Amino acid sequence: MTRILVADDHTVVRRGLIQILSEGFAGALFGEATNAQELLTRIHEQKWNLLTLDIGMPGRSGLDLLRDIRLSYPRLPVLVLSVYPEGQFARRVLKAGAAGYLSKDAIPYDLIEAARKLLKGGKYVSPALAEQLATDLAADRDTPSIETLSTRELEVLRMIGQGKTITQIADTLALSAKTISTYRSRLLAKMEMTTTGELIRYAVENHLID
Repeated sequence: MTRILVADDHTVVRRGLIQILSEGFAGALFGEATNAQELLTRIHEQKWNLLTLDIGMPGRSGLDLLRDIRLSYPRLPVLVLSVYPEGQFARRVLKAGAAGYLSKDAIPYDLIEAARKLLKGGKYVSPALAEQLATDLAADRDTPSIETLSTRELEVLRMIGQGKTITQIADTLALSAKTISTYRSRLLAKMEMTTTGELIRYAVENHLID
């Protein structure tokens, strides 16, 4: 029996994904997880054939979770689903160990096709991303600035874009305000910017926030 675990903090999204996948995988068993801790518990308690993971899970980011999952359960294929731009996040999640990346704007057929490929041991990216990757390789294009950021730096950038203060970000990530200030300085240097306002504008214009 195919077992598919759907991790997303929005009930409507989880139920929608399950409904679509159930049409493509008759008789499949589905599980749900609403946050990071619940997800890790479900994975530990039962064997799954496929995990669909929202990159914006509460508590811990999908990127953080993905790293832990790949270390503890390397044979579990993970399909990352996100509202964030494919060009900004797909490379990052694939490098982090995901077997596929799909925008939540994709049509139901694409979701079923992606799941089928992963269940057969393959990888999945959209035709548009595949073309973009091929173009970048052919042109020997420089790495986009955002791809030089670490996972933690990206998290801080997203929170800055949401208008959170240094203290609020520190509390959310369980780090000191001094550490967050250091991350902010690194972001400014890597993104070649000088003010927090520029970071906020970049995050908003590039759809890095919910």
